Amino acid sequence: MPIEGRLKDGRDVAVKVLSTESRQGIKEFFTEVKVVSGIVHENLVRVYGCCVEGDHRILVYNYLENNSLAQTLLGSGSSGQSNIHFNWRTRVKICLGIAKGLAYLHEGVDPHIVHRDIKASNILLDKDLNPKISDFGLARLLPPNTTHVSTGVAGTL
Repeated sequence: MPIEGRLKDGRDVAVKVLSTESRQGIKEFFTEVKVVSGIVHENLVRVYGCCVEGDHRILVYNYLENNSLAQTLLGSGSSGQSNIHFNWRTRVKICLGIAKGLAYLHEGVDPHIVHRDIKASNILLDKDLNPKISDFGLARLLPPNTTHVSTGVAGTL
């Protein structure tokens, strides 16, 4: 669970401290930093910085007020059921935002990026319920002129 904080310039941030027992290894951590720190899109989380010291790994990214789609819509996690009720217009807005973020990853950046772990807990929601794709630890960068992608099983089963 991320810790909330504030940078000196006043931006609210979430600080994600990965435990030493985390399934995300150092390779996945650096993949996430490399992928997310270089791109900006309204439907992707923004990484402001990171720290690696020994087994300790920390990510600092923009704070999103409404947690994950899993927590807010599905009521999963320690907080239980959310008090936010989604009308169909909001649900469509969230779906379209996720699709725009994925389209940007697949077509709008070079090299193209395949996330490989899209699920409700990896979609974060801001104060206006705009979705932001997060957790790029399993992402793959696709070299130019790639005509097809062949990857092993990744992400959540």
